[in-house]
Amino acid sequence: MQNNNPKVSNILTLACKVTGKRITLPEKDFMQAGTILIVDDNKSVLTSLELLLEDEFEKVETASNPNSILSVLDSRAVDLVLLDMNFSAGVNTGNEGLFWLRRIQEIVPGLPVIMLTAYGDVELAVKALKSGAADFVLKPWDNDNLIEKIRTALHERKSRQSLHPIPKVSEPAMIIGHSPVMMKLIKVVTKVAKTDANVLITGENGTGKEMLAREMHRLSLRSRREMVNVDMGAVSESLFESELFGHERGAFTDARESRPGKFEAAHGSTLFLDEIGNLPLGLQAKLLAALQNREITRLGSNRKIPVDIRLIAATNRNLPEMVAQSLFREDLFYRINTIQIEIPPLRNRREDIALFVDYFLKKYTDLYKRMGLTLHPQALEKLTNYDWPGNIRELQHTIEKAVILAEKNVIRASDLFIRPGKALSFSEVPNLEEVERQAILAAITQNEGNLTAAAEQLGVSRQTLYNKMKRFNL
Repeated sequence: MQNNNPKVSNILTLACKVTGKRITLPEKDFMQAGTILIVDDNKSVLTSLELLLEDEFEKVETASNPNSILSVLDSRAVDLVLLDMNFSAGVNTGNEGLFWLRRIQEIVPGLPVIMLTAYGDVELAVKALKSGAADFVLKPWDNDNLIEKIRTALHERKSRQSLHPIPKVSEPAMIIGHSPVMMKLIKVVTKVAKTDANVLITGENGTGKEMLAREMHRLSLRSRREMVNVDMGAVSESLFESELFGHERGAFTDARESRPGKFEAAHGSTLFLDEIGNLPLGLQAKLLAALQNREITRLGSNRKIPVDIRLIAATNRNLPEMVAQSLFREDLFYRINTIQIEIPPLRNRREDIALFVDYFLKKYTDLYKRMGLTLHPQALEKLTNYDWPGNIRELQHTIEKAVILAEKNVIRASDLFIRPGKALSFSEVPNLEEVERQAILAAITQNEGNLTAAAEQLGVSRQTLYNKMKRFNL
């Protein structure tokens, strides 16, 4: 490799004159340690930058789609990211780049990001720098200038890490995707997250509703405090007020001490009400009053406690249909539904399947020490053609099982435990509530009406069985 550093060249020349011998040093001795990730949708740009930087730095990786960032950062160490500002044709606002800049900062705090753009917009440059970018480079770039900016950013990061080691934070990438519908969803999430508007997330089981809620919380102005999660389907009627609003000592038999509820715990943060469609009609009025007044009263107390929350709710049920059937209060529906975000099922965005496969494959090969395990093209084809009635959750479990059970270094189609060919369509899959209802009926019948024995067989308490029987009108 030709060395362009004049200082190094002079030293080598002097050494040759003194010793009379030709000196050859390994190429890596001239390279700066560190892995550079280049993210740009222009493949010619990726190629040019890769050729330029591979002689200067230890390792260079490229990605033409920003959704790959999550899996790369989750699976291996990256020391600097070169990030394009725009990834959609005809778009030059820089919002996409700023979105992914924030995501990178959340996943690996302190990771230097140098922004790339073909648009000489000073305001955009300032905005990127204020958002935490290490630097800003205009296309076409000056090679020496770009390399110097990268070296400076790497040096500054190394200095910071020596003083304050930064742990890596990682999370499941449940809302990634480059399909048109997901790109649109990501843009909506980015806009809405910064507000305090109530959000209703809808979608089938396994589409990642809770992960989307967590994403919105991370991007919100309330992210300094932990999001509070409540599974409304698991809250019994008898404990509803105590669980959500809290209680004072002596409010009921087992109330040995005062305890705040979920609303108080979420004060100044986000309250996520999962499976809100399962909330019995009789309890909906109590929830509505708390949301309208932004205040709660603990059981056993007359003191009103103001609460400052941002509400996100989620359901897999058709709430408008439930409203029409008088199963869900119309006023509550409109209260929680300022903004509605529907997550599409995986079968409607098949172009995203390969991204998820790549992500989960990297995750579980690392977890189960199966490094080097790859996926056969026919296996990927099988995964892509499957309808995934369980959506991302089913895909995740499928990849995990395949990684565990694969006997060789390649996961073949036969290693994937899914239905061959076209999967069972979602319309053919029984409703989960109906499955639960039938299980309860079967247990009661098998135990000849003995509810205690039926509850034991089902693995629930007698009170829980009573509650479910009441809910299903059994």
